[in-house]
Amino acid sequence: MQKEWDYTLYLVTDRRLITQPTLEAAVEQAILGGCTMVQLREKEVSSREFFQTALRVQNVTRRYQVPLLINDRVDVALAVNADGVHIGQKDLPCREVRGLLGADKLLGVSAATVQEAQEAERDGATYLGVGAMNATSTKTDTRVVTPPLLAEIKASVKIPVVAIGGIHSGNVANLAGTGIDGIAVVSAVLAQPDIRKAAGDLKEQFRRICHADAR
Repeated sequence: MQKEWDYTLYLVTDRRLITQPTLEAAVEQAILGGCTMVQLREKEVSSREFFQTALRVQNVTRRYQVPLLINDRVDVALAVNADGVHIGQKDLPCREVRGLLGADKLLGVSAATVQEAQEAERDGATYLGVGAMNATSTKTDTRVVTPPLLAEIKASVKIPVVAIGGIHSGNVANLAGTGIDGIAVVSAVLAQPDIRKAAGDLKEQFRRICHADAR
């Protein structure tokens, strides 16, 4: 049976943006500020370096009991016994990844349409990462999702939905009324001089929106 997870502030790493000496230090500051999940995303390193980085980051996430997910690489996730994997539409099919991970691991799938969202849910996804909500410098092959479409995707599935793509304190209010479960951030936290404060402020801002949705 799947555990209840907190998707409120979902951190996606990018070592090129960090304002701390190491990625582990940046992740720790983000968690101390309120990040509830961490996805390790490494596109430009060797498999060995990805594995070693995952172990170092996992030492931090386990200390604070925050789940660690691995972006794309099911092999790395299995090798370090991570809490789960996040995959895109061009990666291994969701159904196959679920078979490799087993029933209890987190499995996130990127989606930009209702059809993709429903298919991912049917094939075993734990949650959806929906976007990009805005243009973003961390990914160049994104499809923009409007807030109305985000709300439609959220209403079409029963699993949690996290919005991603260029989200920061200046535009998070655009997500009001969509009913989503959380926001995924990269530069809005990791590129800030005070990572801990940036995470805390953004989490509180999003929670105010969520509470408004519930009223």
